[in-house]
Amino acid sequence: MPPLPLDPVAVFLNIPYDEEFRNLYIAYIVGLYQLGFTPHLSSEMPGGARRLDRILDLIQSCRYSIHDLSRVELSSAPGSAPRFNMPLELGMTITWQILNPNLHTWFVCESEPHRLQRSASDLNGSDPNIHFGTPEGVLSEVRSAFWREGAPSVRRMMEHYRFIDANVDAILDRNGTSNLFSLAVFKELCWLCSGLSSLLKQTPRN
Repeated sequence: MPPLPLDPVAVFLNIPYDEEFRNLYIAYIVGLYQLGFTPHLSSEMPGGARRLDRILDLIQSCRYSIHDLSRVELSSAPGSAPRFNMPLELGMTITWQILNPNLHTWFVCESEPHRLQRSASDLNGSDPNIHFGTPEGVLSEVRSAFWREGAPSVRRMMEHYRFIDANVDAILDRNGTSNLFSLAVFKELCWLCSGLSSLLKQTPRN
């Protein structure tokens, strides 16, 4: 498959795919659309190729990426193992950015200050965005990372977050799934967030 063209407003989201991350996942999508960017997940890539190849293609097509390393603890379920997918994909991204410094910018997010110094000490010197595990924190950090003139306030973004969150169960039901990260559900969330961001441009800022 030929490489995808670079999209200057595309942001690859490297996040844990589980129900416990639901609120932060929605906040990332809402925040990026409110700031004029388009989030992307690895679940969007078509099947056929090896998963890592598909993820690398997606990283290379996105001008930016966000890597949330806040899920470092083990869950309480039997047979739990550490989550290595997020650090692995961050490593791929860093390599791509070093080889192509003008094509990609990455951001690391965490929920606890200073924990990254213990969980991934090789990143010392890189300042993570600390969201404290809350949707408001995610919106604040995304706004800071992707700040632009005329950016909506966190308060306004939270209003849109609450609207999207209130509609998630209906979206899941409509798509006949409980998987919030499925392609169909993700696309519908993006469509709804895109519509809200267009509405935001037509109304006074606060």
